[in-house]
Amino acid sequence: MKVYAAYYDNKIRLNSSSGGVFSRIASKFDVVYGVALTADCYGCEFVRIEGDISSIRGSKYLQAKVGESFKSVKKDLLNGKSVLFSGTGCQINGLSLFLGKEYPNLFLLDVICHGVPSPKLWKEYVEYQEKKYGKVESVNFRCKDESWQNFGMKENHLYIPRIKDPFMTFFLSDLSLRPSCYACQAKNTRMSDMTIADFWGIEEIAPEMDDGKGTSLIITRTNKGQNLFDSIEMDLRWKEVNYEDGVRHNVSEFSSVAMPQQRDSFFTDMNSMSFKSLSNKYIYGPLWKRIGRKIKHTMQYTISNPGGGQRVNNADYGLLFVFNCEE
Repeated sequence: MKVYAAYYDNKIRLNSSSGGVFSRIASKFDVVYGVALTADCYGCEFVRIEGDISSIRGSKYLQAKVGESFKSVKKDLLNGKSVLFSGTGCQINGLSLFLGKEYPNLFLLDVICHGVPSPKLWKEYVEYQEKKYGKVESVNFRCKDESWQNFGMKENHLYIPRIKDPFMTFFLSDLSLRPSCYACQAKNTRMSDMTIADFWGIEEIAPEMDDGKGTSLIITRTNKGQNLFDSIEMDLRWKEVNYEDGVRHNVSEFSSVAMPQQRDSFFTDMNSMSFKSLSNKYIYGPLWKRIGRKIKHTMQYTISNPGGGQRVNNADYGLLFVFNCEE
């Protein structure tokens, strides 16, 4: 096992969750399986791609439907195609168990996973936004443009910093995760060839690798994984670090999150409350607190103001919604 900080230094990195390394890895294979938003943006699903991988680039903080993808992977492997399958640890393990044996033309790439939130919560959140702004056409969960002054905000674009976004607040507070995520078995048994993630704490561990545009954490777990890294290293900027430093600020590599005491009541309320009422109860608190917070954080997000602020570091990402306001 080796651990690296790395990034793919081109414009693809801006549209990637961290360092853009996934795109360079994907270019090595005939077929790539990954997660894309559904056409209505109400959920995620695995898709099979030969060519442009833009739809599966970037994190989606949702549970993806596997569908028939495992069967499709096996068919591709038997037809002699080189296949990259990317997903969470449990999805990687599920595919490995389904196949029942190793294939030399299959590469398994997992992402360090915090957990997956309720699909119902996400759908209700999107519908909540659509009632205000129109039909959602696309969502970028990890928008990290350097300057919103230069981005050219339009009236059909909504950017919400992650620390202000209610869905992300539910997700990062661990309230909305599925039960198995609080005792993730995939963290104990890794079947992937390589793991990638955001390199949280890069400014402390390897500041020379931190330019504010995103740095990937790469963990090679098998000879196949190391050989692939060796084949692309000349196209990356990278630095090897020890495992302890690499995961110091990324405990989801080895540890499940604790289940909050309010988790069960949250799901009970989610099934009976509107998204707005749910947010008011679990995020914003009593009215007087909401008013004070609103005054303090006025203009923290906007649907039409092009002066949305300057990004300071890669943790300052947000969700970018694009709407069709004519519908």
